Amino acid sequence: MTVGNMEKVEIFNTDSKGRGLKAKQDLLSGDVVFAEPAYAAVVFDNLTNHICHSCFKKQAKLQRCGQCKFAHYCDRTCQKAAWTEHKNECLAIRNYGKPISESIRLASRILWRMAREGDVVSEDRLSSLEDLQDHVDDLSEEEKTQLTSDVEVLRSYWHSNNQHFDSQSISHIFGVINCNGFTISDQRGLQAVGVGIFPNLCLVNHDCWPNCTVILNNGKVELRAIQQIKAGEELTVSYVDFLNLSANRRNQLKNHYYFDCTCEHCTKGIKDDLMQAVKEEDGKKPSDETVSEVIEFSKTTLEKIDKDRSEGLWSNVVKLCRECLKKQEPVLADTNLYQLKFLSLASEVLSYLQQFEEAAGYARKMVEGYQKLYHHNNAQLGMSLMRAGVTHWHAGLIEPGHAMICQAYGILLVTHGPTHPITRDLETMRCQTEMELRMFKENEFLYYQMREAALKNQKMQIMAEPAGEYVKELFHRRK
Repeated sequence: MTVGNMEKVEIFNTDSKGRGLKAKQDLLSGDVVFAEPAYAAVVFDNLTNHICHSCFKKQAKLQRCGQCKFAHYCDRTCQKAAWTEHKNECLAIRNYGKPISESIRLASRILWRMAREGDVVSEDRLSSLEDLQDHVDDLSEEEKTQLTSDVEVLRSYWHSNNQHFDSQSISHIFGVINCNGFTISDQRGLQAVGVGIFPNLCLVNHDCWPNCTVILNNGKVELRAIQQIKAGEELTVSYVDFLNLSANRRNQLKNHYYFDCTCEHCTKGIKDDLMQAVKEEDGKKPSDETVSEVIEFSKTTLEKIDKDRSEGLWSNVVKLCRECLKKQEPVLADTNLYQLKFLSLASEVLSYLQQFEEAAGYARKMVEGYQKLYHHNNAQLGMSLMRAGVTHWHAGLIEPGHAMICQAYGILLVTHGPTHPITRDLETMRCQTEMELRMFKENEFLYYQMREAALKNQKMQIMAEPAGEYVKELFHRRK
C-alpha cells in the first residue's frame, strides 16, 4: 500500500521482526523518505510553562490558556492552531481540577482523536493505531500495576460523548505510547521537550547501524536516508545511541523495546574492540589490573560529577575531569568509551566557563574518537563536530574550527536537511569562519588584532549552563 506522501515506501513482513517498511525506489543519501505530522503530542510535565503546546518552540514569554490556565502558546496563532486538540483537554483539566501526567495527557489526546475521526488508514497513514505493537504482555508486574492505575486515572479524567473505549483499548494505547512514543525536540534539536505518536514512523524497525535517521523539522518528523538505499531494501533507524558496547545496547533494547537485536553490529560485536581499547606501545599493553583500576576510578568519578553537576559546581566538575583524564591518558585508547565521556564533559563545561582554548583541545580528541566509531553521516557526529568547531572558533583557532564546521555542515545537510534551523545556523557560521580564515591567511597579525579589538568591544556573553548530551534517544520511555 502506498498513499499520500508515502509513495516511496511500502509495508512488508520481515522474517523475524514483524512488519517493517522497505523502499519502493532507489534513494540517495539525504533524501527525505517521508515526512509525518504527529497523530498526537504533548509537552513534558516539567516544561509545560516554558514550551509552546502547539509548535513545541521554547519561548521566553508564552501566553496561557485563559480557561484551563495550563496550556501555553507563543501567540493567538498557535493557540488557534491547537484548539481542536486542546478543546477536550481544556474541559477535562477544568473538570478534573488539576493537570495530569504527560502519558495520560497523550493517551487522552489519542483517544479523543480516535473518537472524532475513527481509527482507519487514511491518505497519509499506513497503519491503524490498533495494529501497532503494544507489548502489554511483556510488561513487568510493577509496570502492569502502573498501567492499571493509569487506566483508572484516565477514566476519571477523560470525557467523550461520541465513543466508549474499554479498558483493553485504553491499555493498548498506553502500551503503544510506552514503546513507540517519539521524543520531540525543540526547534534546534538540542533539548527533548515532549513526546508524540507518529504511526508511520512506528513501522520502521531498528538497526544499530541504520540506513536512515529521524529528525523533527517544522512540526513534522522526517525520515531521511543517510546512505544510498536500493529499491526493496528495508528502511531502518537506531532506537538507541550507537556509543555502547553491543551487549549493553542489546540489553537496553530488550528492556525498553522487548526484542533481541540481531543486527550485524550486535551479533558480530563490531567496534566493541575500539570502544574498550587500551593504549599499546611497542607491542605492549597495560596490565588487566591497571585497566580495571582506571575503569573503576572513572566510574567513581562520574558519580561525583553527577552530584556536582546537579548542584552547578562547574569548577569541581572540571577539576574531576582533568584528574580522571590524566589517569586515563597512559592507559585508555582514544576510542575508549570512558575517555570519550570525559572528553565530552570537559569540553562542554570548559566552554561554558569560557575557557575555550583548553576546551578545544579536549573537543578535538573527542571528535577524532567519534569519527572512528560513528557512521560517517550520524547526526550525533555532526552535532559534536559543530560543537567542537565553534569551540575552536571561540578559542581563535580559526583553521581547525572552520574545517570542523564544514564537516559538520556536510553531515547535517544529510541528517537534518538545508531548511532545518540548526543547519541554517551552521551555514551562517560556515560563511563567517570562511571569511575570517581568508583574512587570517592574508595577514595573521592583522586578523588577531581585529579579533582582539572585537572581543574588547563585545559585552560579556553568559552562556547557557551545560545541559548534558544532545538528544540521542529516538523514542521516549516513561521514567
